[in-house]
Amino acid sequence: MKRSFSTIRDWPETERPREKMLHNGPEMLTDVELIAILLRTGGIETTAIDLARKLMQQFQSFRTLDQKTIEDLCQVKDIGPAKAVQIKAAIEIGKRFANAPAAKGEIIESSEDIYHTMRLYLQNLDREEFHIILLTNRNKVLLKQRLFQGSLSSSLVEPREIIKTALNYSAASVIFVHNHPSGNPSPSAEDKALTKRLKMACEVMGIRVLDHIVIGSETYFSFNEHSLL
Repeated sequence: MKRSFSTIRDWPETERPREKMLHNGPEMLTDVELIAILLRTGGIETTAIDLARKLMQQFQSFRTLDQKTIEDLCQVKDIGPAKAVQIKAAIEIGKRFANAPAAKGEIIESSEDIYHTMRLYLQNLDREEFHIILLTNRNKVLLKQRLFQGSLSSSLVEPREIIKTALNYSAASVIFVHNHPSGNPSPSAEDKALTKRLKMACEVMGIRVLDHIVIGSETYFSFNEHSLL
């Protein structure tokens, strides 16, 4: 005899993820419950919660999910292309939110501010990206923008592009930000040489370099905090 299958609709209302979010807010949901809402349905004999729990048991964290391709996610039983796309789309929304244009009047006060505003977008990439943050003379953010992709040991990062962008926005100062896909934020010899070259070029044009932040998997390195500027 085939056993009966209980769905989330059979649960008490206070235990259903959607209703729980409506009554208590999204911050009260577990990671599994948030994923279950994205998935909407489970498999033939599993609920969305069961399927979400299987995903988190296999991949451990949102960060690991971010590193997986749609094809990787589809290897999990009951995860098809539609569900995999929903998961990747939600993660991408979070990353774009973290890297959204600065709110009017946003002020950078410390290296930690820079890390927290950039880390979600940069810390899981498998390639290096170089970003700039342009500021007024009162440290209000004018622009956050990615300028270059690829190894910073090459001649890819050109001072002229940074200076041109800074002058277009009448920026008083600039902050450099890039990531290390290895996860270790310690600057390489190439990073130090690049920073020196960019700083010299910017200062010739009257643009102050406030910091260069290297983002790793768990933390960051600040050239300013280590007196390397």
